[in-house]
Amino acid sequence: MNSINPTFVRLSLFTVWCTAFYLMSDEPVALFLDYAGFALLGVAGAVFANATGAGGGVIFVPFFSQLGLDNITIVATSFAIQCFGMTAGAISWYLWFRKHQNSNPEWQPVHRVLWWTVPFSIAGIVFVQITGFESPNSLHATFGAFSVFLAIAIFASIPLLKKQSFNSHLTRIDYLLLPLISVVGGGITAWLSVGVGELIAIYLIFRRFNVSFAIACAVILSAFSVWFGVLYHVFDTQSVYWSVVIFAGLGAAVGGTLARHLALYFSVTHLKVFFAAWVLLIGIASMPL
Repeated sequence: MNSINPTFVRLSLFTVWCTAFYLMSDEPVALFLDYAGFALLGVAGAVFANATGAGGGVIFVPFFSQLGLDNITIVATSFAIQCFGMTAGAISWYLWFRKHQNSNPEWQPVHRVLWWTVPFSIAGIVFVQITGFESPNSLHATFGAFSVFLAIAIFASIPLLKKQSFNSHLTRIDYLLLPLISVVGGGITAWLSVGVGELIAIYLIFRRFNVSFAIACAVILSAFSVWFGVLYHVFDTQSVYWSVVIFAGLGAAVGGTLARHLALYFSVTHLKVFFAAWVLLIGIASMPL
């Protein structure tokens, strides 16, 4: 990936987007007027996701719920949008790592973390999707409970952000827990379109790894996960709301590229506090009364 030209990637993605727009555009003006606003949603979701390590589904799921979409369409569409945003963010983070952190000892475990998380996350997603293993609660209740848990975990990790020295090696406990968390997180992701990136980011922060490193690993892991997760919805459920995706996906690609700059420019603590407060609010709002 160190040989990837970012400009080429952006032009390629934009070409794909233009082609998709043309193929869907029996009435291009009406399509644009009806759905162009979703581009802003894509930008917002991707910025949150790629600047904090959390998936964009924490933005997309409650928003689509308010629109009255059915549960399977919400999850499928969220997966599809994240394919744009998380991929753009993953490329941005990885290229930054290769250019600026390649010799930094704190970033050396990045490939090991991905090797011990990506396959297991995919396995968790595929298992849940193929077996039809259902969430113990409704989408809203599960999403609400997970969001509240995520917010509490983020708040609890904030004191660790002030650490000046960080781990640079995985230990035996990491090699055991990273796959386990990834399998569970993958299953949660299959239900909610979010989960595995958030759990791995929080775990790495609690294990006192570099915060930016933890976010980058979570973003790259999520990018691989959503691509495998969306295949089921494209070919099996066929529930992706493509008219939304074509605009929200474009916005997500832009947001995913910008998010890394945001995460490195602003205080990580402030970003985490703001994001945790938002997630806690939507989690409580999603819980059944």
